[in-house]
Amino acid sequence: MNDLTQTPEMLIATMGARARRAAAEMALAPSERKAEALVAAAAALREATGKIIAANRADMERGAANGLSTAMLDRLRLDEKRIAAVADAVAQVAALADPVGRIIDETERPNGLRLQRVRVPLGVIGIIYESRPNVTADAAALGLRSGNAVILRGGSEAIESNRAIHAAMVRGITQAGLPADAVQLVPIIDRAAVGAMLRAVGLIDIIIPRGGKGLVARVQEEARVPVLAHLDGICHSFVHAAADPAMARAIVLNAKMRRPGICGATETLLIDKGYAEPEALVTALLDAGCEVRGDKAVAVMDSRVEPVQDSDWDTEYLDSIISARIVDGLEEALAHIAAHSSHHTDAVVTQDAAVAEQFLTQCDSAIVMWNASTQFADGGEFGLGAEIGISTGRMHARGPVALEGLTTYKWVVRGTGQTRP
Repeated sequence: MNDLTQTPEMLIATMGARARRAAAEMALAPSERKAEALVAAAAALREATGKIIAANRADMERGAANGLSTAMLDRLRLDEKRIAAVADAVAQVAALADPVGRIIDETERPNGLRLQRVRVPLGVIGIIYESRPNVTADAAALGLRSGNAVILRGGSEAIESNRAIHAAMVRGITQAGLPADAVQLVPIIDRAAVGAMLRAVGLIDIIIPRGGKGLVARVQEEARVPVLAHLDGICHSFVHAAADPAMARAIVLNAKMRRPGICGATETLLIDKGYAEPEALVTALLDAGCEVRGDKAVAVMDSRVEPVQDSDWDTEYLDSIISARIVDGLEEALAHIAAHSSHHTDAVVTQDAAVAEQFLTQCDSAIVMWNASTQFADGGEFGLGAEIGISTGRMHARGPVALEGLTTYKWVVRGTGQTRP
């Protein structure tokens, strides 16, 4: 157990040392045992549904009293269906192929040396996140399956939910003989604990933040250990002149309104001036309860449209709000995206395959889509199992980060007595 009388720095140092020992054990754990542990953890989550809902209810009541937005409360809320989905995601990770030990490539040199690049765990991963208690289970599952140890620091708004989920996960993994210290939850809500994690060089190998812009910006600015993250989810849907109207309407509505508070939600709608039915898109969004902030060309389509401000193009609303403008074809759409996208997820809707391929080639985002809702920007939807986050950087991993993204590699060299001349 952690000594809560310790300073945040001492607490994280203690947890980091324990995680380092657990990581060494996890790196050698057989794939079958890791899978068994996650199956047991999924069962433990299902068995603890009542306790988790009770804990979540306390968080929801406190969040409402503290003025959390509707979108934030939606991220926080757990019910039987969502807990079942969390447990299913953990079980799905157990069924995924284990990346540890996988040979990436191998060669033989002229002198007879045989070289291989082999996947190995990253080590100790620190995950700092807000609001979504499902991250506790997702991060633990992905960390364990990829042979790592994880230190979880959830937001204060979800502290009771996180504790209940963590307790269930630990019950499951220890049943399979894996160390409890492989999944640790920071037990305090003191923000100084975040700073201590960011400075834990030698104890934590990589930090993955999941949350709002303020959290991610702080992590990226203060961290002394490597960071894997995205700052904003400013996603675009571009409806090209050759888009099918029924398809475009369905995609745009889903991309914005399915769950407005997730990072893959479309925040800006770009409509080609040659598209036949722009008013129908705008009206459909307004009728669905979405506030539309449009340029002059969009504003004349419906009296309910609010005037767009320059700042809107760079805003991640995470709410039922969308900015919209008319663009002069593909090139102007790409120029707008290049200027304002956060390089998370951007989509084109068109029946013109040549236009689509140009968009997919030229749009420089971690995820680019053709005739699909941006809400598919999710590791589970990509067949990766539960994801630990979306990376918009260019190093190590990009897009949904799942098992493979939580490993690195080492060179294995086998010789027969060679010496270098």
